[in-house]
This record gives sequence, C-alpha cells and structure tokens, in this order.
Amino acid sequence: MKLNKKSNYYLDNVFIHLAVWIIVFGLPLFLTERGQGVSWSHFWRSASVMLAFLIVFYINYLYLIDRFLYKQKTKEFIIINLLLIIVMASLMYLTHDYVMALNLDGRPRGRRRRYTSIPYVFIARNVFSLALIVGLSVAIKMSARWSKLESERKELEKERTEAELKNLKSQINPHFLLNTLNNIYALIEFNPPKAQTAVEELSKLLRHLLYDNNETYIPLVSEVEFMRNYIELMRIRLSKNVELSTNLDIAPASSTLIAPLIYISLIENAFKHGISGNKDSFIDIQLKERPNGVIEFVCKNSAFPKSESDKSGSGIGLNQVKRRLELLYHDRYTWSQNLEEADGKSVFTSHLTINTKQN
Repeated sequence: MKLNKKSNYYLDNVFIHLAVWIIVFGLPLFLTERGQGVSWSHFWRSASVMLAFLIVFYINYLYLIDRFLYKQKTKEFIIINLLLIIVMASLMYLTHDYVMALNLDGRPRGRRRRYTSIPYVFIARNVFSLALIVGLSVAIKMSARWSKLESERKELEKERTEAELKNLKSQINPHFLLNTLNNIYALIEFNPPKAQTAVEELSKLLRHLLYDNNETYIPLVSEVEFMRNYIELMRIRLSKNVELSTNLDIAPASSTLIAPLIYISLIENAFKHGISGNKDSFIDIQLKERPNGVIEFVCKNSAFPKSESDKSGSGIGLNQVKRRLELLYHDRYTWSQNLEEADGKSVFTSHLTINTKQN
C-alpha cells in the first residue's frame, strides 16, 4: 500500500512538472499580436530562455540541492551556482543573437537594436533571472522536503500512538482479570455455587477481551453488553447491604463506535472502593447515548477509604483510562471525579462525557 502511494506521488509530481513546462514553452505562441500570425523568431528566442531556465532549475532540483545544500555545504552550492548562472547567461546571449540573425519570420530587417556592443547589460539581466530560478528551485525543493518530513513525522506519531494504545490495553487485561479472579476466589470460600456461576460469567467477559479488544474502536452495543456481564458478575458477590442500580440507555441498532474497556476501570473502581462489608453502600451506574454522538457516563458510589495494605494496584486502571482518553479523544471528552459529603456519607462521582464524532 505504501509503495503504491509513493509511486502515485512521483507520477503526479512528474505530470505536474511536465504540464507546467509545456505551458511555459507554449506561452509565446499565444502572445503574438492579433493579425500578425505566429512570430517564430520570438518563439525561439523565448524557448531558448525557457530552456536555460529549465536546465538551471533541474540541475539544482535533482542534484545540487541534495548533494550540497542538504549536506550543509552552502559555500560550495553558491560557488557552483554562480559558475552555472554565468555560463548559462552567456549562452542565452549568444543564442538570442544567433536567432535574431536567422530572421526566421522573413520580415525586412530594418534597423534593430543589437546587444553586441553592450552584452554585459543583456547578460546581467539573464544572471538576475537565473538567480531567481535557482531560488525558486530551492523553495520548491525545501517545501517538498518539509512536506515529506511532516508526513513521515505524522506517520511515526500515529505508529507510536497505536503502539502505546496497544501497550495500555495489554496492561488493562491482566489488571482487569486479576481483580475479577480475586472476586471469584472470595466467592469460592463462602459460596461455591455462586463461584461456579461467576466462572461462567467470566467466560463471557474473556470472549470480549479476546476478540473485540484488539480493535481501536468497537460497536458501543458490544461494549455495553460487556459492561452488563461484568456488573452481573460483580452482583453475585454483593451482600444485602449493597444497593446496585444501573441504566445503560442506548439504541438497540446503535452504530456508534467506542474505545473498548474505556468504562470498565471506572466501574471496577466503584466496586472496589464503594462497598462496605457491614455498612449500607450503593453503586449507581448510568450511561446514555445522545443523538449527536455524545455518550455520557455517570458512576456514583459510596466511598470507603481503603487501608494501606489494601491499596495494591489502586489507581492503575484510572491512569490508563486518562492516557487512552488523551490519545483517542484528546479535545473531545470531559472527565471529572468528585468526592463529597451527602447526608453524612461520602459519595464519589465519576462523570465522563465523550464526543464520538470527529470534527
């Protein structure tokens, strides 16, 4: 694919150069006075000038700029161009005088200005014109090089971002599985039947991780189904003092795409820090898809600070969420996390809004 793009770029470039020079060389044919016919003498004089411009342009464009200017040999580049310009300006003078002497139009010679006595004025004018052509070739070459370097930089940045996203997702999987297996382990000790059901639910989650998580974006419908399965898995081990409510509101035929596992760490955090073994607790998870492609996620839970011995891995998932949001959505998301007191209880709220439509 890259080879095709590269070959197409060079073909387009060659076509543009040919088209421009054909127009430039043919222009004198269209500038003759009305009723005078084609002035071949004028055409060949102009063509000789354009040919000199073309030679100087491409000697610089195809060789001198790469060989000297790009290698920081500016002094050599200037000297060679000065010699080239002087030689070409002299040849332009001789060609001009020769074409005038041929009298290709067959018109009465009459008196005409001859540059033989003042060749330096004619040559100086050509030197100035050729110097402009050198500057033009440098400007075009530099612009093309800058464009190529910028394109390569963006490609490298894209590859780096994709590699970082892949690495982040590979970190999320073990982190997520570790928390889930810890929950199942706790169930095995006091309720083996529930643990067996949890293993079945875990198999559904693993199917999502294995097949859907490899993509940068997946259907929101699939991600919501994964979230429901995970919540049901966590519900198995909840005690009666925990109130769990969910409302995942999306259209059944929704075509919206979302980054996989972008919400799961927030839900994990709620189950990890929002449940107490002997105090009334709650977790409220809301997700709503709006018609304009905006997805609003709000997760509220009672907050019970963990002891130092129970903080292993705390915050890892949230840091990964923030980094993935920056890479994938950058200026298209808002995320706030607040801890506040309500009715004598600590309530933690995580509010994430993502605009899935790219500008």
